[in-house]
Amino acid sequence: MIKKDFKIKGMHCAACAINIEKALKKEKGVKSANVNYGLGKAYLEFDENLTSQDKIQKAISKAGDYQIVKANDEQGDDTVNKSFRKFIWALIITIPVFSSMFISYDLPRQFLGVSVKNWILHNLTFIVVFIIGWQFHSGMLKQLKRFKANMDTLISIGTLSAYFYSLYAMLNNSHIYYETAAVIITLILLGKYLEEKSKGRASMAIKKLLTLAAKKARVIKKGKIQEIDIDLVKIDDIILIKPGEKIPLDGRIIEGETSIDESMLTGESMPVEKRRGDTVYGATMNNNGAIKVKVTKIGQDTVLAQIIKLVEDAQSSKAPIQKLADKVAGIFVPIVMIVATATFLAWQIFGSGGFENSLVNAVAVLVIACPCALGLATPTAIMVSSGKGAEKGILIKESQSLETAHKIDTVVFDKTGTLTKGEPQITDIQVLNDSLSEKKMMELACSIEKNSEHSLANAFSKYAKDNNLNLTNATNIKAISGKGLSGYINNEEILIGNRALIEDQGIDLNSVQRSIFNEYASQGKTAMFFIRGKQIQGVIGVADVVRGNSAQAVAQLRQKGIAVYMVTGDHKTTAQAIGEQLGIEYIVAGVLPDQKADAIKKLQRGNKTVAFVGDGINDAPALAQADLGMAVGSGTDIAIEAGSIVLMKGDPLKIVQAIDLSKKTFTTIKQNLFFAFFYNIIAIPLAAVGLLSPMIAAAAMSFSSVSVIGNSLRIRNFTK
Repeated sequence: MIKKDFKIKGMHCAACAINIEKALKKEKGVKSANVNYGLGKAYLEFDENLTSQDKIQKAISKAGDYQIVKANDEQGDDTVNKSFRKFIWALIITIPVFSSMFISYDLPRQFLGVSVKNWILHNLTFIVVFIIGWQFHSGMLKQLKRFKANMDTLISIGTLSAYFYSLYAMLNNSHIYYETAAVIITLILLGKYLEEKSKGRASMAIKKLLTLAAKKARVIKKGKIQEIDIDLVKIDDIILIKPGEKIPLDGRIIEGETSIDESMLTGESMPVEKRRGDTVYGATMNNNGAIKVKVTKIGQDTVLAQIIKLVEDAQSSKAPIQKLADKVAGIFVPIVMIVATATFLAWQIFGSGGFENSLVNAVAVLVIACPCALGLATPTAIMVSSGKGAEKGILIKESQSLETAHKIDTVVFDKTGTLTKGEPQITDIQVLNDSLSEKKMMELACSIEKNSEHSLANAFSKYAKDNNLNLTNATNIKAISGKGLSGYINNEEILIGNRALIEDQGIDLNSVQRSIFNEYASQGKTAMFFIRGKQIQGVIGVADVVRGNSAQAVAQLRQKGIAVYMVTGDHKTTAQAIGEQLGIEYIVAGVLPDQKADAIKKLQRGNKTVAFVGDGINDAPALAQADLGMAVGSGTDIAIEAGSIVLMKGDPLKIVQAIDLSKKTFTTIKQNLFFAFFYNIIAIPLAAVGLLSPMIAAAAMSFSSVSVIGNSLRIRNFTK
């Protein structure tokens, strides 16, 4: 058995993906098939001895006008623009047809006994229905060949009924309904455009992940350094990485010391000190030391490649969105056709008025059943809620999230950059020398850190700027790898560093200093000792600061009965300290990206509906795996693309608002679908017994659309 994915061209709705999936599962040798409409891919596990790509292509073709294309085929990328152009052209041509309902005018000339005005209306409608809207009739014919029905069938039958009856009525000087056919096509094309606009967003996360990888590597062979393409590097090759460069591949340091920014992997803002024997990962950033690395993993085995695979796997495992309209169409369409046929025959046999009256009543049934409101039910609600969400800094990207939000019972937070600000800051200052002021100590400390490459230098630079400190020039600055740094001011040596630096200098902590160190450590802070004259004269606490509304957001979620978890790559002590501040009971610390996704899976296996909130590249797999991925907009582009909902501001309270808005939107969609079907259920019997003319039926159909739009506009009143 082998696993392989195929890019498929020609899918235009969720029903397409379902039909292809069913066809593939029937193919001999195919163990499993999952077709993802959003990504435009089919994921297969099959026996290559029993089937082949050609046979798979034939199976896909049997399901409709679909075909396998190469992964780099970009022909389908212009779908959104094409959908928009179709809608605009349909709108332009429909406006004069629609306006004829309200503006009475006539032209004196006739052709074949019919006024030129009506011929103009006919020709404009013909263009909209048969040229611009041909995709619906084509889809209906393809489904008809397989004795199936979907939204295309409903749209095609309704518009063709209105058109052909209007043509018949026009030639017999009766009332015409061209505007009904043209308006139906135009409004449905609007819905298709809105749907296509949100399609394929998830795949951008994978494309952006691919851009993170280094393209070249400096390989040392026989004492010479040679720069080669990353694809040519082999396991056990020795590569050189200079300060400020991206690490090309996973490996182990064999020479040199440095600090490495692993935030793309762990999400943690604190750089990690690395020395000989430590493991480094591709796409992380080497900060301040040249190192030689022995390559241990290449290609699909690297951590970055595994993150990409995790995102793709989690996305492909999600079932395509099946709108309620598509689910009922298979039953609804045949019933409508049977009712319309029965209406025609009943009036022919038992009624009066002859053929014309029978046809009028049958067409009234078909027109009232036309799914105009059905096609607007979802996109109008999404459009209004998206606008309202944008006002509040919430971007709803996928309609699937609306179906999921009302069931959320567990929210899992990433720590760094989500609950915290994601950057180290100076939080505490303790001066231990009576002759030294806090301001003077910080001026000296910030002067030493000013031009250094020390991993916490930014925290000191920010403090100096915020407090308008007068910095002096420090000389002979030296980084002490993994410990801190030293320098001279006015020929006096000053050292700033951690506990390891204290031990290295042979300084013993007294009870007061040890108490301060333990207090900072228990709060998840890094203690930086200020040393002058071989004595500790102060302790500076550095930490990632909790966002202002984090505790309030957690409290509000818990009030709603939602369990709150925190999953982080940071060490346990820091995680627990943050958790206590915020009132989070469930904490999982020290995890890598795949373990974050595993933590989500574990909760899902316990029948939990999970929302994950994150901001980093390392969060992408968990965002994709969760039932609802919520990305903080201040984070990385990849996290934003992988999330179903994007919070454009870093305020954690937006998470609560996003869930409330999503719930309201989903409720509105359900109400819209009720309105869409309510008129059919009530009006179809009335049309069948001759109490509704096609004109009244068209008005009722239009009123159902107005009801749907009006109901959707109520979302604008959302104030939470």
